[in-house]
Amino acid sequence: MKQLTFYFDPISPYAALGFEALPEALAGHSVEVTYRPILFAALLQALGQKGPAEIEAKRRWTFRQVAWLAHTQGVVLDPPAEHPFNPLPLLRLAWACAAPEGQPGDTPGRWVVEQLFHHVWRGAGADANDAARLAALRERLAPQQDPSSDAVKQRLRRETEAALALGVFGVPTVVFEGRLFWGQDALPMLRAALAGDPWFRSGAWEAASQPRPGVVRKH
Repeated sequence: MKQLTFYFDPISPYAALGFEALPEALAGHSVEVTYRPILFAALLQALGQKGPAEIEAKRRWTFRQVAWLAHTQGVVLDPPAEHPFNPLPLLRLAWACAAPEGQPGDTPGRWVVEQLFHHVWRGAGADANDAARLAALRERLAPQQDPSSDAVKQRLRRETEAALALGVFGVPTVVFEGRLFWGQDALPMLRAALAGDPWFRSGAWEAASQPRPGVVRKH
């Protein structure tokens, strides 16, 4: 069975769309997916970048594009009342739904992740951090751990730091055999890798990221 890791933050509409499209991308393959919630804002801060929603023109384009992608995928995507919002309550709830680190089941399962994405992106435009909605979500998920505990908070921090160390710079990112596939639109590329496309054994993956002769780079 092939092993994949899906890094995500429920604040990202692209992560929501990638999550919805993942089963089709994996169809026909024996695959086990590990879901790892991470704090997207921490990636941006560490890399000195702004999120799409922090740049007004980019924010407008992002929501137009994700509306189109949802239309083409045939899925529901209702932006929450406020975006960006603080995703920490949802991220901590996700890790709280998993067993303590090092024990069997110490990452959240697909159903939990689905509930988080639906809470944000299928909430008919409701506030993702509305206290009553968060309480109802917590009751439905019945976490194994206290989402406000130091153990859960530290787990989220460690997972985000580990993702950064691995080279993750955005969400969603899928890791397969040491290769990082970033974005919902990278799923066809991931499917080709799963199918054993010889391109991935040809050295093209490595060569594509190397500086080209004659290209002047500013420092």
